[in-house]
Amino acid sequence: MSETRFVDVRRFASIDSTNRYLLDEARAGAKEGVVAVADHQTAGRGRLGRTWQAPSGANLLLSVLLRPSVPADERHLVTAAVALAATDAIAAQGWTTIDTSGPEPLRIGIKWPNDLVAPDGRKLAGVLAEADLSSGSAEMPPPVVVGIGINLNWPASDDDLPPELRGAATSLRQLTGSPVDRDVLLEGFLDRLEVRVVALDMADGRASLADALRSGCTTLGTRVRVELPDGSFEGTATGITPEGHLVVDVDGERRTVVAGDVVHVRPGVYPGT
Repeated sequence: MSETRFVDVRRFASIDSTNRYLLDEARAGAKEGVVAVADHQTAGRGRLGRTWQAPSGANLLLSVLLRPSVPADERHLVTAAVALAATDAIAAQGWTTIDTSGPEPLRIGIKWPNDLVAPDGRKLAGVLAEADLSSGSAEMPPPVVVGIGINLNWPASDDDLPPELRGAATSLRQLTGSPVDRDVLLEGFLDRLEVRVVALDMADGRASLADALRSGCTTLGTRVRVELPDGSFEGTATGITPEGHLVVDVDGERRTVVAGDVVHVRPGVYPGT
């Protein structure tokens, strides 16, 4: 691994949640850069309290402790930095997809706000950021812990999944036809995360992250349903703001979504994609 801030890598055969562990470590004064990697999480969670269970050691489950100097309205870019580092690491492997028409370079997209998806839209990974804004100081900004779970070797086929998830989730093994070395991808991810995290502390760097998110976002141009705590609405996703927020056109009205659950309803016709 090239020199990065992510040298303190702590490995667990089993843990309830790598995010929970690093938040506790941050409250105890841990510096930025600690990484927790688990073979299995007993209480791993995604957005909206969702859970995901996979065989122990099959996939890459990790969290990173960050302390970025990011304005409050740009915190979504921390999640974007981790998602982009993951797509960078996957692209660097030079994998091709199994396709009846012949091998094609594997291109992974980002479904706003926090999923990595295969070219056909199946979910490959999820990202979850959690912050403790009460525990920062002048010397150390508040911690943001970002967890990511990448499906490497499970599911190997749709038969591994419960019926309700078949066609909705996939793995790198399923996409490429070959087993994936977890440590190789971890090393590549942390190398590329260093580059993305450096960008967070600079205004022009954050602008470049927003541009990269915009370029890789599969949500743009699609008809979406945005589900919020107080209701939902449908429209066409048309853009990403400089802060990393989603812009949705709702019958000619421009609405900016800072946080919410976004469901792709059907392909859109937005000419900018």
